[in-house]
Amino acid sequence: MKAFISIGMIISVLVFALLAAGPAGAAENNGFVSKSIFTKHFQETLFDITEHAAYSVEVLLDEKEYKIGKDVVGIVIHNAHDEDVKGAELRIVLKNLTTGEEAPSTFGVIDRGNGLYIISNLNLQREGRWDLSITVKKNGVKDRVKFVLPDALKHRLSKGRYSP
Repeated sequence: MKAFISIGMIISVLVFALLAAGPAGAAENNGFVSKSIFTKHFQETLFDITEHAAYSVEVLLDEKEYKIGKDVVGIVIHNAHDEDVKGAELRIVLKNLTTGEEAPSTFGVIDRGNGLYIISNLNLQREGRWDLSITVKKNGVKDRVKFVLPDALKHRLSKGRYSP
């Protein structure tokens, strides 16, 4: 009888421990952190989370909120902890969806610090449908996001916090 009570007590303690772990236990799944929250800072920008949720990418357009210059855009990169990503390697590809050809241009990338990158020679107001692919690589973590233009320009998310 004592052994039965001891086993019952052990099971009760284990169930209580699992219930108490609740949110903390749910934060990790097979070694992967669960969904992160990313912040979109501006209203009139393009925003998305990369394919594997390693980064968020916010494209600051040459518009009302954040004027940069003609054919120049800013890109704000955050990591999975919603922190600024400094010193990343960016690869920008603008591809025509009708012809499959890449835009004939070399894009200049300048790291301005605090997660802000300035991209020059990037004209997003082209005729036709275009695929804007932005690949971010930092400390061996590589991930990308794609925007289909002009569709993405017509359906922008509000500023705020988003999860993958």
